[in-house]
Amino acid sequence: MAGEGEVHLLVAALRGGTLEERHHAEDRLEEMGEPAVEPLIRALRDERIPDFRWYAARSLARIGAPAVEPLVRALREEKDRETRRYLAAALGEMGEPAVEALVALLAAPEPELRGFASLALCRAGRTAVEALRGAMEGDDQLLATCAALTLARIGEPSAEEALRHLGETGGGEKD
Repeated sequence: MAGEGEVHLLVAALRGGTLEERHHAEDRLEEMGEPAVEPLIRALRDERIPDFRWYAARSLARIGAPAVEPLVRALREEKDRETRRYLAAALGEMGEPAVEALVALLAAPEPELRGFASLALCRAGRTAVEALRGAMEGDDQLLATCAALTLARIGEPSAEEALRHLGETGGGEKD
């Protein structure tokens, strides 16, 4: 079992280690899994060095499913746009384990949060297509519109037809 001290040392290596030390830290943080998630999120929120934030986000993405819920919570709570960008990037880079949670965020009342979720889903790419198609078929017009717009950004051909249909039915909500 990994200790808090080891996590702290690995985060420090992400912050200022050599390339080899950073890659080793990423590998070890991924192996540690859930115990590394909250300390990585805290460090990503507190640190302003883009290089470190990129490594922290990448480490969170590599941890995968155990990081989804804490990352979504942090994305909802965070007000700093740049921090949100890194949190969303981690979720998007994670791909399939984060898709369902990201699609749910497309219905959030806050436009900026929906935008970050859309960007993360675009980063997830093809792994998000089926979930987004499913979201377009529900009764929630805001969710359907955001899902169609995200599919269009991904380059999904069926999105254009869905957007036309939503426009005809008055489903598009303006922010």
